Amino acid sequence: MTKQWVATRPGGSETFELVDVAVPAPGPGEVTVSVRAAGVNPADAKHTQDGDPADFPLPIGYEVAGVVTAVGPDTDIASGPVAPGDEVLAFRVRGGWAEAVTLPARDVFAKPPAMGFAEAANLLLAGTTAADLIRVTDVAAGETVLVHGASGAVGVSLLQQLRMLGARAIGTASAANTDTVRRSGGEWVPYGDGLEARVRDLAPHGVDVALDCVGSDEAVDVSLALVADRARIATIAAFTRAPDAGITAIGGSQPESAAFRDAVRQRLVDLAGRGELVVPVARTFPLTEARAALDLLESGHPGGKIALLP
Repeated sequence: MTKQWVATRPGGSETFELVDVAVPAPGPGEVTVSVRAAGVNPADAKHTQDGDPADFPLPIGYEVAGVVTAVGPDTDIASGPVAPGDEVLAFRVRGGWAEAVTLPARDVFAKPPAMGFAEAANLLLAGTTAADLIRVTDVAAGETVLVHGASGAVGVSLLQQLRMLGARAIGTASAANTDTVRRSGGEWVPYGDGLEARVRDLAPHGVDVALDCVGSDEAVDVSLALVADRARIATIAAFTRAPDAGITAIGGSQPESAAFRDAVRQRLVDLAGRGELVVPVARTFPLTEARAALDLLESGHPGGKIALLP
């Protein structure tokens, strides 16, 4: 038996309970992982808000890092051969907020040796989302990109990936997060009244692309004012406004996005292994304190990624 967090009914974190569950032995195409860190993401609570009560309890947690304890027959992981004792990371999984979990091997990758478990457990959800935003807007080297919410998890990954691409990134954030934006490769600009004018001052020749990670009306309005081609504005949060505004809204459940995000995982792991893609971790919590971890995340000011440590 192992401890695992589940949502007992539709709702927020108030429905989460830490329960005892059996960990099945891995079959063909599966591995069992002793979880050393589990990533904490907004999606962990969002996907339990609605749904058929008959589908509950639902296991929580989309990404983990840990040590392989068992391997199914004739099984390799996504990055190649695997054996008990190997350090790995995994995304996209179900039930990662646990002490141990049996996973499809196709979603498991060798952990770069230089990465800590907390960093590895927070690499791929944000990283693949950022890569998807770049894909749908077809960002090219030399272009100027405005990133709303640049100090958040997706924003930080975006800034680093844009820098590697050779694009110029201007990132909105609070004054407290100026260094985060600059350290990740962006030019900081404060959000709030007058944002459009401040961006125009920084980019007098125009903004080619706008990528929204916050979903505020300000982010959408300023993007529409600055970017001539609405096909080059994308959001991961402003789903209500996107259709009327004629901009692209993406999510991991969309088939095209899901396929791309799965395909780009190994590239992001390789970048992290070379130190080119860094995951800033603000704080870790014991597995038993998952609700407190979510409270910090939902405060909007975690200062970096959060991990649960069984």
